[in-house]
This record gives sequence, structure tokens and C-alpha cells, in this order.
Amino acid sequence: MTEDHGHPGADVDLNAALEVANDVAEWAAERIRRPRRPGESGEVKEKAGPADIVTRTDEEIESYVRETLHRAFPTHGIQGEEYGTERGAVPDAPYWVVDPLDGTTNYAHGIGWCSFSLGLVAPDGTPLLGLVADPWRGETFTALRGRGARLNGTPTHAADHTTLTGHLFLTEWAAPPHWPGLDTLLAELSSRHCTTRVMGSTALSLTQVAAGRATAAAVGEFHAVDALPAYLIATEAGAVAIPPTPVYDGPLVLVAPGVSLINIS
Repeated sequence: MTEDHGHPGADVDLNAALEVANDVAEWAAERIRRPRRPGESGEVKEKAGPADIVTRTDEEIESYVRETLHRAFPTHGIQGEEYGTERGAVPDAPYWVVDPLDGTTNYAHGIGWCSFSLGLVAPDGTPLLGLVADPWRGETFTALRGRGARLNGTPTHAADHTTLTGHLFLTEWAAPPHWPGLDTLLAELSSRHCTTRVMGSTALSLTQVAAGRATAAAVGEFHAVDALPAYLIATEAGAVAIPPTPVYDGPLVLVAPGVSLINIS
């Protein structure tokens, strides 16, 4: 890696970080695919309510990832979905964001659409590395800042579409209520003959734009643990982000570069 000390995170060995990320993703994907007995005792617990759940698998994967990252990068911080934030051991340390099982509700109900998400972030919040693994399809999306996006090691790019008509728009929301503006957006998309899908995993939905499968995707509330790695992957694949820099709890749209999307604010 060529060093550029004017770039956020330039002193981080991203090649080494990606190697570790791929290793833990492989372990996590195997753990997610492991057969479970229906209604396995103690597997599912509520967090904030019935629509916000965690499984033992979420917790086991995040624990394993944290232990592995602490060994490989002892000065780095970690922000996780299940166990919160640990600051780095040195000032201005980079930190990892991890969602061990994005799409827990699908997983808990036996639906094969969930993912493992991991990212490395510079101290100023700039994403440096993104990885999203789909255990059920054997797909791993990766990106290093400034080096493009890859799907199973092969470069991947956003679609070259110039319209939403006849194509796919993916969206997610974290709880039963729609996010503000979603109903209006869905009506506008329908009038343009654009098909909307709500699949159940923020990370996987956003990365479908990077693969050129979905022309656009959106979330109403951006959270780094499940969306920042996918955001980096999609933008490195050429997708346009609205806004260009995501804002915590704000909406995020990722769209193929040739398509103009209606204002969702």
C-alpha cells in the first residue's frame, strides 16, 4: 500500500485489515448457516420491543469478532450492534463498526436474507474498509477507500440505468412505523413503474446497488454499524449517495449514477 499521510487513515495497513475482515466474515457466515432447531430454547430475546430482537447467534458472532479484532489491532476501537462502543487504546485511533447479523428478524424466522457487516473507520469518521457477507449466497462484497468495490474478489459496478422505470428500488425500516416521507416516495416510485422491495437487511439491500441489481436503495435512519460498510461499497462501485456524507439518524439514498431520484426529504 502506498502511504499518503494527507489522507485519513493513511497509516492503517488496509491490506492486513481486509485479510482479517475476510477471515472473521468467513467464520461468521458459517455460524449463521449452522442449522438450528425450530424454537431453540433461549435463541431469541427482545431488546427494545417485540419488533427489536437479538439471538444468541448475534451475540456469539459479535463476541468472536471483538476478540479477534482486539488481538489483531489492539489499539483500535470497536462499535458494535450488540455490545456498544469501546474507544481505542490510543488517541485518534481508527475504529471498527460491526453488525454481526443484519436481518436478525429474517434469521430468527428462517428466512435466508441476512448478512454480516464489518467496516473500518478513520478517527474523523471517514470509512476506510467495508465488507458485507451474504452467508446464503456465498457472496462477499468488499471495498477499500479509493480502490473500488469487489464482489467475491471481482470488480463490481452500479448499474448503467438512466431511469427507475422497470427497475428495482430497495428500502428498509427498523420498526413497524414507516420513516417520514416513505409513503409519498413509494407512491412516486409506483407512478414511475419502479418496483419496490423491502427485503429485511439494510446492509444487503444497500449493496445490491453496488452489484447493479437494484437501481436505488434507501434507509430512513442511517446507522454506521449496519450501513456504513455498505455505503462505502456502493459508492466505490460508482453509486451516488444522497446526501454525499451520511448523517446519523438521517435518510440515505444510494442510486445508480445515471438516475435522478425524487427528493425524499
